Amino acid sequence: MGKERDLVQRSLVVCKPDAVQRGIVGEIMQRFERVGLKIVGIKMVMPDEDHYRAHYESIGKMITRRGEEAYRYNLHYMMTGPVIAIVLEGVEAVPLVRKIVGPTEPKSAEMGTIRGDYAHMSFGYSDAKGIGVPNLIHASGSPEEAKEEIELWFKPDELYDYSDLNEKYTR
Repeated sequence: MGKERDLVQRSLVVCKPDAVQRGIVGEIMQRFERVGLKIVGIKMVMPDEDHYRAHYESIGKMITRRGEEAYRYNLHYMMTGPVIAIVLEGVEAVPLVRKIVGPTEPKSAEMGTIRGDYAHMSFGYSDAKGIGVPNLIHASGSPEEAKEEIELWFKPDELYDYSDLNEKYTR
C-alpha cells in the first residue's frame, strides 16, 4: 500500500489570466477530469507581487534561471487579471498534468495538448515585444515542487479528501 500511495500525487495547476479572460477554464478543467484526475481544491484569486515572487523565484527559481527581465515580463502578464488555482490528484498526477498541458513555449506544443490547441506564442516573439508568454496555464514540474506550490497557494482546510467514481478505474 505504501508504494502504491506514493504514486498518487497532487499537482498545482494555475489557469492564468489569458485562460480566464478567454473563457476557456471549463474546457481546460474538463481535460484533466476526463483522464480521471480529481479536483481536490479550486479557487479564483488575484495574487500580489510577493506571492508571485514566492511562486516563481523562491520555488521555481525563474529569476535564477531566466533573469530579472523575464520575471518582470511574466509578473506583468500574471497581474493582468485573476487566476484560477486548482489542485488535482491522481496516479502520477504531476507528469500526467505536464503531458496534458504541453511544453512551456506554446509554439513548441503538440496539437492535442492544452497549449498546442489554445495558444501559439513563441519565446522569440514575446522577447521581441517585451511581454510575458501568454501560455494559459502553470503546472507543477515535480512532486516536490507541487508540494511547495500547493502549500503556497492553498490552506490545508481548502483541500478535500473524498472518493469519486473514477477511482474505481484509475486506482
